[in-house]
Amino acid sequence: MSLKNIQNRLAKKPNLFSVFGVITRINANNIEISGLRPSIGDIVKIASIDSDKTELGMITGLNQNGASVSPFGFVEGFKVGDRVYASDQGMSIPVGEALLGRVVDPFMNPKDDKGPIDCTDLAPIMRAPIPAMKRGLINECFSVGVKSIDGLLTCGKGQKLGIFAGSGVGKSTLMGMIVKNAAAPIKVIALIGERGREVPEFIQKNLGGDLSNTVIVVATSDDSSLMRKYGAFCAMSVAEYFKDKGQDVLFMMDSVTRFAMAQREIGLALGEPPTSKGYPPSALTLLPQLMERAGKEEGKGSITAFFTVLVEGDDMSDPIADQSRSILDGHIVLSRELTDFGIYPPINILNSASRVMNDVTTKEHRQNASKFKRLFSMLKENEVLIRIGAYQKGVDKELDYAINKKSAMDEFMKQSPDEGVKFNQTIDMLAKIVSN
Repeated sequence: MSLKNIQNRLAKKPNLFSVFGVITRINANNIEISGLRPSIGDIVKIASIDSDKTELGMITGLNQNGASVSPFGFVEGFKVGDRVYASDQGMSIPVGEALLGRVVDPFMNPKDDKGPIDCTDLAPIMRAPIPAMKRGLINECFSVGVKSIDGLLTCGKGQKLGIFAGSGVGKSTLMGMIVKNAAAPIKVIALIGERGREVPEFIQKNLGGDLSNTVIVVATSDDSSLMRKYGAFCAMSVAEYFKDKGQDVLFMMDSVTRFAMAQREIGLALGEPPTSKGYPPSALTLLPQLMERAGKEEGKGSITAFFTVLVEGDDMSDPIADQSRSILDGHIVLSRELTDFGIYPPINILNSASRVMNDVTTKEHRQNASKFKRLFSMLKENEVLIRIGAYQKGVDKELDYAINKKSAMDEFMKQSPDEGVKFNQTIDMLAKIVSN
């Protein structure tokens, strides 16, 4: 055997003559080690000396005596004295066209029993957002096939929007409608911290089992906090891979709240001080690091992102909801009140807004949308008077007009989960409703 062949074989041997550290302390979410000189963010391999159990972890804290490791899996099976090796894997994942149509974990390992995924390109998990001066202007409409969004909260290609709702109001259903009907050649969906049973339900019920041109990245609630945290960043890296190839990508994440809760677990385990609702400062600073990676880049493609935010107790002043609204380019609020009237998707158009709508719509469209919202607002303000018969027809001509249009407006707001409406159809329907 030649010397070159021997060198090539030795180069492939993991942990050969590696320097290693040892575990000095373990708790439920964190492992403390000594004997290594790592940097924050380094990936390490934790190996039991009594069994074949191994686990990857990340250096999340440093002190004079050693370092803190947050494992991607669970600490059960490890003990003080087990070894920790510096890994050459780095914070990168394999990406490529082979991911399309697949359900994967954050490390791009298949979860759908369809065999291995052959991807040769590597993409960093953590990456700086698009520089401000390299961002393209959002001046193209992005149709999602949902009438109340396309007509009254029009999105732009490269926009970041939040879907805010309490539990059981219909976030997943609306997500499925957007994914099925959106005008995007590539779709990346991140299901972070949700119940395991919701994954096949979302695929079969909300998407109809169709995963063409779609990548689903899953980190369920039973995964470790680190896996849930970096699951979101890994999904964004997949979207960026296709964006860099000039594609227009739809990115959907459910949910930002579970993502922030994962960072809350990590931060509190490392001794960070809790602030509002127990969230440490790192949970709030992490949101823009993820959300700002979406957008439109000059000379490349775009990532149009929808982030769902679980609003506990329908409280829109929740710290995660409040921070998300300040970062995003618009917010879609789902109302439990509208579900009581049988309006699905229950989008509260008066409390929702799209910050780029004026840049991607015609003057006539904006006027019609504004008139629709005004009529809807008048009906809302006078709802009690109308229902108890205290309002006399003829007192207010504009309110009379709104009452006559109420049934048509309600029909415009309603849409079956299986129904997709073309953008031009939506605009024509809106114009017809508000016309005299």
